[in-house]
Amino acid sequence: MAALADASLAELVELQHLGVKDFDPLLKEEIEIWQRRFAWDFHPSAELLRRFLQVQSLSGYALRMNRQVIGYAYYVCEGHKGLIGDFYMRAGEATPGNEMILLGAVVKGLMLTPGIRRIESQLMLLRNSDAQPPLSRYLTRHDRFFMELGRDRILRLPPAQSGFQATFLPWAERFHEEVAHLVTASYKGHVDSEINDQYRTIPGARHFLNNIIRFPGCGHFSPAASLVALDHKSGRLCGACLASLVSAHSGHVTQLCVLPALRGARLGYELLRQCLLRLVELGCTSISLTVTCSNIDAIRLYEAVGFRSHSTFPAMVWEGF
Repeated sequence: MAALADASLAELVELQHLGVKDFDPLLKEEIEIWQRRFAWDFHPSAELLRRFLQVQSLSGYALRMNRQVIGYAYYVCEGHKGLIGDFYMRAGEATPGNEMILLGAVVKGLMLTPGIRRIESQLMLLRNSDAQPPLSRYLTRHDRFFMELGRDRILRLPPAQSGFQATFLPWAERFHEEVAHLVTASYKGHVDSEINDQYRTIPGARHFLNNIIRFPGCGHFSPAASLVALDHKSGRLCGACLASLVSAHSGHVTQLCVLPALRGARLGYELLRQCLLRLVELGCTSISLTVTCSNIDAIRLYEAVGFRSHSTFPAMVWEGF
């Protein structure tokens, strides 16, 4: 049933009660926003959304004004956890009140879903991030940077000077399990494991890798740009850098991690440098990544390479409800 958010302004409607055509103008605007702000081709994600909307299998809410959809948010459930997959409000209607009405509906909907004990979100297109979020007594927030780097700087990066010797190999499916173990070891006690609890367990890390490799949420995974590092002496996997193509000329680093014992050995720098060069070879003129603002060591590495912060967005987690 549709529920009135404000009788004089807007109404909340469950996504399953709307048709695909209701969203076409909004998705067209969102595609333009992703391209302009992040050099990101949102067409594949928008097409996937249309397919789910067509079969009425997408859970979430839309905010409608004068019979026009002005914003939407959808969510998915994975075991005990709910994930807010996308959140967008039309530019002219993105007031703090409208955005928080929509966000509150999604959060409350997930909290009332049987079995859900945790809600995660990374809202890159939330315009009023300083507004009081809904149900904030259950909320933990971590701000994140969206950073970018241009092609010319990448071509001037020197190889790492390090006493640690590693063998670098392109991504192959046979590394999936070892990288899952690497992710869990790398993020133990790390702030990012508070944002994404998949980092905390090996099954969770497997699922995380499967998502970024097989689905377009972070672009189209690029095996050609992704690589792993093997300890030259033991042959064991000790680092990985994974990347995706987010448009014809833009890449995105989705994951960079090394074993904790090797931090400071310049392995992360060399993995990143080689990944960036591979993206350039694939035709990328700009590369982006996201990083938690409190992750100072990672930010120092990215800034030393030449990445610069483009914008800030919130990662919000509701738990304990």
